[in-house]
Amino acid sequence: MRDSKNRSSEQGPEVGAGIRPSLAELVALRPLARQRTPVRRARSGARALAPSPHRGQGMEYAESRDYVSGDDARHIDWRVTARTGRTHTKTFQRERERLTLIVADTAAALYFGTRVRFKSTQAARAGALAAWSAAADGDRIAALAASDGSLVPPAGGGRGALRALHALARWYAAPPATDPGLGVALEHARRLLRPGSRALVLADAASIALVPARDWAAIGAHSDVLVLLLEDPLEHAPPRARVGFATPGGRVDLDLAGDAQRARWRDAFAQPREDALTRLRAARIGVESLSSDAASDAWLPAFARSEAR
Repeated sequence: MRDSKNRSSEQGPEVGAGIRPSLAELVALRPLARQRTPVRRARSGARALAPSPHRGQGMEYAESRDYVSGDDARHIDWRVTARTGRTHTKTFQRERERLTLIVADTAAALYFGTRVRFKSTQAARAGALAAWSAAADGDRIAALAASDGSLVPPAGGGRGALRALHALARWYAAPPATDPGLGVALEHARRLLRPGSRALVLADAASIALVPARDWAAIGAHSDVLVLLLEDPLEHAPPRARVGFATPGGRVDLDLAGDAQRARWRDAFAQPREDALTRLRAARIGVESLSSDAASDAWLPAFARSEAR
């Protein structure tokens, strides 16, 4: 797992207040996603939806052309080669636009933050960047909430991205009344994903840890899956002082000055995090951490790398 630090092209003051994500804030991230997203192009200058000599998941035959040095010999078109007397190779194109699915964990632990913004707001911003990045790649974009299984159906381009942004702003405005858990959302996601699809899972460590490794392995069997672990600095380095928190049930004060209290605090966050990483490693699922005070786009290079895995 890599920690997404505060190195970014993100400039200027924060667009939102940090407690609840606004649609305007998420829309404003579009240029940032473009800066961070390498455009996938073939040698002709077209996007990667154009024919490619390299066959991958979700690819179909497009045409045959003259073989050149460096082409994969496994894709030689023997029929055309025999007919023309010159070696030809098959080229391939995507059977359909790739699907990028954003899975939003909505556990109550995400609606919390001590620096810059809540983890929930950071999750919404990260999801928005993924949507804009996917739109730039020519993907269809869908989004799924863990709270009630709400699905934003797949759509391409700016329209698909905006639909996802509307949903993210709504889902992360406040904790849901009920939340069946991330595992239910992942089961739904597994039915939606097809070979060659890509998924980004926005989640809290405790939610990740509750999903068995076999379920993570199932969702990652035929798709590129990246988990973004949302964190807050206070979870790992609490101040040696009395700290007050605003909760749905009222204000709560915790004395974190003593060593015993601080040890219990760290263990409460450290164990779920370790369990989460253990499950993801066992399932060979990629994971990045993103702190609430980090640049929201710091993890995007890993999202671009996910398609190469």
